Amino acid sequence: MKRTLYESDHTDFREAYRAFVEKEIAPNLEQWERDSIVPRELFTTAGSSGFLGMEIPEEFGGGGIKDFRFNAVIVEELMRANASAAGLGLTLHTDIVLPYFLAYSNDEQKKRWLPGIASGELITAIAMTEPGIGSDLASMSTTAIRDGDHYVVNGAKTFITNGINADLMITAVKTDPSQKHKGMSLLVLERGMEGFERGRNLDKLGQHAQDTAELSFTDVKVPVANLLGGEEGQGFTQLVTNLPQERLSIAVAGVAAARTALDQTLAYVKERKAFGSPIGSFQNSKFVLAEMDTEIDIAEHYVDDCVRALNAGELTAVDASKAKYWCTELQGRVVDRCLQLHGGYGYMNEYPIAKAYADARITRIYGGTTEIMKEVIGRGLGL
Repeated sequence: MKRTLYESDHTDFREAYRAFVEKEIAPNLEQWERDSIVPRELFTTAGSSGFLGMEIPEEFGGGGIKDFRFNAVIVEELMRANASAAGLGLTLHTDIVLPYFLAYSNDEQKKRWLPGIASGELITAIAMTEPGIGSDLASMSTTAIRDGDHYVVNGAKTFITNGINADLMITAVKTDPSQKHKGMSLLVLERGMEGFERGRNLDKLGQHAQDTAELSFTDVKVPVANLLGGEEGQGFTQLVTNLPQERLSIAVAGVAAARTALDQTLAYVKERKAFGSPIGSFQNSKFVLAEMDTEIDIAEHYVDDCVRALNAGELTAVDASKAKYWCTELQGRVVDRCLQLHGGYGYMNEYPIAKAYADARITRIYGGTTEIMKEVIGRGLGL
């Protein structure tokens, strides 16, 4: 079924971004996988090409266009190029972290931070997860105690995407440790602040080109001027408000990665022969591929409707959770079945499907686990 989400502007943008990926990302993927990080220059190159700040107002160096379809095109093209790990930092920067700066920064903060975010000179990240608490953010122990015109921050975070490269770290803290949800605030920590340390670049199952770090804070003095939202205690509400877009971005990536795996497998089964015939001609192969193609088509159209809802300001937490849950589980199923159709070659890292298999496993965990998504959906049913 033909997709109707995109218009001619998005098609032109896709061509430009595909050329950017083919020139700046694809030739370097293997090296970045070995390095376990992308160079900072990737962000500045993307910024100078106009691919980082589409939604940032023009006065701050952005494109001034609020249309998540452009974000979706970027995600789809990164998945098409098997660049999920290398591109994760870019999409985190634009899809997940930028909305906080746009929604909650005051005029002074926007002037200070948005131009660098648009140019790629200021790489962003968000630090929520702490060791031992998983999805239970209200139980975090990182504190920010006010002392005059500064907060003194102490604590630790883990599994932080862009954790090594980031210059601006939106950090969930307790400004009132006696409270749970109502005690949370969002504070921007900056590279170079004394006592703000980054641990090792974590060694992961997949997503090897993406830097993922542990962070520690020891008496870090952060100006009160770095508080997002203008008042303490708004952090949990701010996080909940922005999570639907984050989860939709992950859903877009999940279904796009599934489509890429299917396309690559179709090409493989048409060429690879067993018992004198292409393995795609066997009934089992046809049935498996038909099932996957159908499921991906259905998921694409649901996600497209979610993108429309987001643009209209109508995407609910429940619908975003459905998209995230279904598309990441679909990604896992599709990649696993595609690897099986590759036979022994699917287990070899020289084939893209092997990397896709390792990279896919995390998507059912980050941004809220599948189990948390089901909990949100269940509550939406009044349960």
